[in-house]
Amino acid sequence: MPAPPDTEAPIDAAEQDALRDLVPTGHALPVMESFPTLQGEGHHTGRAAWFIRTGGCDVGCSWCDVKASWDADAHPLRRVEDLAADAARAKPAFTVVTGGEPAMYDLGPLTAALRAKGLPTHIETSGAHPLSGTWDWITFSPKKFKAPRPDVAARARELKVIVYNRHDFRWAEQHAATVPNDCLLYLQPEWGRQEQVTPWIVDYVMRHPRWRISLQTHKYLQIP
Repeated sequence: MPAPPDTEAPIDAAEQDALRDLVPTGHALPVMESFPTLQGEGHHTGRAAWFIRTGGCDVGCSWCDVKASWDADAHPLRRVEDLAADAARAKPAFTVVTGGEPAMYDLGPLTAALRAKGLPTHIETSGAHPLSGTWDWITFSPKKFKAPRPDVAARARELKVIVYNRHDFRWAEQHAATVPNDCLLYLQPEWGRQEQVTPWIVDYVMRHPRWRISLQTHKYLQIP
């Protein structure tokens, strides 16, 4: 598996100042990292993907495994055309835009640039912000820390609920009632509690077979 590109390249302060004016229109975005990997979760597990992880999140899950993404100002701004060009060179099966919370930004220019390169677009979002852009696949992963929007749930192709405690099963069912009938339903153990939580999920899926289990296979494979 190729390693993520070097993210420690020198940052041109003047260029960053110029790009800051492009953020409100979505033509530049704060990016924590972008890299080739295998999708590790949900329906597309195992497929070659290019990940774009935006900086900035106002959801604030206590168990988040990418808390370094939360502060948008901690990450360099990138032109969306450059992000799309990087992805196209890797020739992935699809692109995944995640975060942080990517829907905090206008993603129309990014999806236009990716689709112009012939790349299918996939977003992973908590649903806490309106969706922008054109998406081939929407993973809706609601969090208790900030209420999701019903209009995002209505467009979901897969619902992925992180299970931290037993109360999360009832919460998952509440959100399953808000997504389309053909939306795929996934329960995923919170990584720090997987040994305890995974048997609960296995038992639940056996008794409620419309649900599936999602495992963070990239972590088992020790890849990004």
